[in-house]
Amino acid sequence: MRIGIFVVAGLFPGRQAGPTLADAVEWIVAAERAGFDDAWIAEHHFMSYGVCPSPLTLAAVAIGRTTRIGLGTAVSVLSTQHPVALAEQAAMLHHLSGGRFTLGVGRGGPWVDLEVFGTGLDRYERGFAESLDLLVSALSGASVAADGEFFRFREVPMVPPARLRPVVACTSPGTVGLAAERGLPMLLGMHIGDADKAALVRRYREHGGPGAAHEAAGHVAAGVALVGDSTAAAVRELKERMPSWLGPGLAGYVPLDDRPRTPRDAGAYVDLLTGIHPVGSAEYCAETLRRTAESTGIEHFILLVEGLGEHRRTLENIARFGAEVLPLLRG
Repeated sequence: MRIGIFVVAGLFPGRQAGPTLADAVEWIVAAERAGFDDAWIAEHHFMSYGVCPSPLTLAAVAIGRTTRIGLGTAVSVLSTQHPVALAEQAAMLHHLSGGRFTLGVGRGGPWVDLEVFGTGLDRYERGFAESLDLLVSALSGASVAADGEFFRFREVPMVPPARLRPVVACTSPGTVGLAAERGLPMLLGMHIGDADKAALVRRYREHGGPGAAHEAAGHVAAGVALVGDSTAAAVRELKERMPSWLGPGLAGYVPLDDRPRTPRDAGAYVDLLTGIHPVGSAEYCAETLRRTAESTGIEHFILLVEGLGEHRRTLENIARFGAEVLPLLRG
């Protein structure tokens, strides 16, 4: 079983973006020291939910501060970037990290980002498959060319070249099919429980080729983690603190057009998260992860550990998870 941290760099009340980003690097350094396998960094724009607009940049800083831990993006939003430019940056991080970098990509959402960066709704709604194929091509050989609807250019060399297999964030059956058909592992969000995760893995196997069952070993699932003296105490702490970040943070998702958007209730969301993820005593956290692995076949988890909104408490949570939970999972 692989266990990593999931870095959102959420802006809690009273905090500033700059120090939050600096703290995020320290969390990754602490995670390496505590024995975590990797750290995956989220991308968000124009909102307090997450103040890291460039996970690749933060990953580069973290690569220079660490020696062993893997770094990944969860995710780089493909709908607002040129796939070849993204591949070039991923290739750099691959080489500079000694092979410790994994590129996670996703479709993103119909947000104002598409307007600001000029890619528009068509790239989001119809262009994701073409963007994904171009990215895979750019990360598969020494050169790349395109002759599609959204991208068309002559063959050019990839400098530096790198062979990488991206992970794809999947929140819909259609995206699961795209990933399965291309043999790319899925990244599943923290908003779904074991039954829904298992259903997406089954769908992946149904849509994939002969190697789909093998590819399932590479899937990644995100979650929330907090180790406490008791399960009740850990749940209570998160319920007291997380809504102050999630409420204004989730409200920051601004649609590009006039399509309806149903806001998520922050309190109810925290109730869901604490009920399905490793939030509790060390024994409860370990058992929760084992149960998810057994019911879904997924054995790679990335856990949001910053839910209390205090740098010191996040460092304590990382250290305690490493000292108390990881030995139970690996013993």
